[in-house]
Amino acid sequence: MVHPQTVAARRELEAVYEVSKTLATSLDIGKTFREALNYLVHAFDWRRAFVVLAEADGHLKGLCAIGLSREEQQRLSFKSGEGIVGRVYVSGVPVVVHDVRTEPLFLNRTGAADQSPGVTVAVLVTPIRADRRTVGVISIDCLNPDDKRVFSDDLRLLKMVATLMGQALLLHRSVSQAHDQFQDEVRRMHKVLKPAQQLDQVIGVSVPMQAVFEQVHLVAPARTTVLLRGESGTGKEVIARAIHNLSPRKREAFIRVNCAALTESLLESELFGHEKGSFTGAQGQRKGRFELAHGGTLFLDEIGDISASFQAKLLRVLQEREFERVGGSTPVRVDVRLILATNRNLERMVKAGEFRADLYYRINVVSIQLPPLRERREDIPAMAQHFLERFNADNQRETRFSPSAIRVLTSCYWPGNVRELENCVERTATMTHDGVISDLAFPCRENRCLTQVLHHIDREDAVRPLRLGDIPIAEIPNNAPSEPVPHTAAPDPSAPSADGDSAPPPPATTDHEADKPDGERERLVWAMERCGWVQAKAARLLKISPRQMGYALRKYDIEVRKF
Repeated sequence: MVHPQTVAARRELEAVYEVSKTLATSLDIGKTFREALNYLVHAFDWRRAFVVLAEADGHLKGLCAIGLSREEQQRLSFKSGEGIVGRVYVSGVPVVVHDVRTEPLFLNRTGAADQSPGVTVAVLVTPIRADRRTVGVISIDCLNPDDKRVFSDDLRLLKMVATLMGQALLLHRSVSQAHDQFQDEVRRMHKVLKPAQQLDQVIGVSVPMQAVFEQVHLVAPARTTVLLRGESGTGKEVIARAIHNLSPRKREAFIRVNCAALTESLLESELFGHEKGSFTGAQGQRKGRFELAHGGTLFLDEIGDISASFQAKLLRVLQEREFERVGGSTPVRVDVRLILATNRNLERMVKAGEFRADLYYRINVVSIQLPPLRERREDIPAMAQHFLERFNADNQRETRFSPSAIRVLTSCYWPGNVRELENCVERTATMTHDGVISDLAFPCRENRCLTQVLHHIDREDAVRPLRLGDIPIAEIPNNAPSEPVPHTAAPDPSAPSADGDSAPPPPATTDHEADKPDGERERLVWAMERCGWVQAKAARLLKISPRQMGYALRKYDIEVRKF
């Protein structure tokens, strides 16, 4: 015959096993604690049970319960030290009450004493400890007829269950804390690394481009006129198209006009249209770009290059939203969203009287400044890879960059910005014999790069512009092609030549070089004035290529006078 103590010990062991197995099934302690209590209540002839956990303010709130109604569970709230539950939480010592009717500390908050009138009800309360501190309390009540039931075995089992619950609660809080920290880190890295905004056909993870993307997303839904500003080649047209694609007008036309490419008369006809017979060759009525963009977006590039008379005509259109075709008298009203772009300093032009102030205020409603490529070098690797992939797709190639090639690209100055980067990638990929573009494949490694001629990259002092006087002197004949001059050092007059003789003396200074000013900008203006503002002649006078002359004029914002 099996001894009763052995049977009781076996029951306790089975109960501990079932409880531990239940607590290990999930990190949802509300669910697992309730399942464990449900098993214990039915296995050991208990009547009701509940678990309360301590909150940050010290109050004990109910987590789960078995045998309690919804209203009774809502009353599971105790202050620290309040009633038997509060006393056990503060002292950390288990308590057995054989008859709740004789215990003055019993609050009967859940109605335990009223469930079975005339029958003695006992309560067992045990603290739940974790990490050497009390974090909650588990309480059960059961019937105690004639006050003869011994609760030593029940209390011992309840202590073991409380220990298992404490470990499960500690694990849950550790995992929850780690998860919260991980989520916070993910959100932080998301803000730092992942672009907050993206635009189609635009690559930009740098902080300046993210600011541009944010402005684009804010301004796109409105009808507001937008002025895009930035150096040549920074992607103003791409941003303009992105604004149109994000606007309610995306299904309508996107019309673009380069104002610098047309004369005033042609530009007026191009924008406003013309009537039949309005001028020689006008065989019929023709709609202008304003009419073609009705309901959509009109992008006017190089707005700073239009003449003063045309500025007045454009101002009227912007104010009244109507115009007359060339040779016509009937007003034409249009609904057009205007996006304008320029690389000119409009404020300086307004101050100099070259640009109307009222037109400036009319178009400068929302101004978005596009950063040059040298101020967002983090975008260069991704942009170069994009251009290379497009080249490979167009030419059925599988060319790729080496790490050293990427370092060369990110260290360049890029005065031509994105357009120059695209051309450099295409040129280098075309001239590469094998499938890998190394650092030696770039023209700058052989002093054949225009960037190296225009801007000297100082490894210690970062990037500084090359002085015009430092550009190598090379006589360019009238029929010479406009190619950049290799950046080579000027020969030393005292150095011997290849055959051992001394080098010939430098040429004598001519009369027109004697009065050459010292300043770079002044030297450019001086040369242009002497040559009647003909760039090619001025370039020969300064002994540089016409292309170098064009870059220098744009760099110093020197307007070429036309006669």
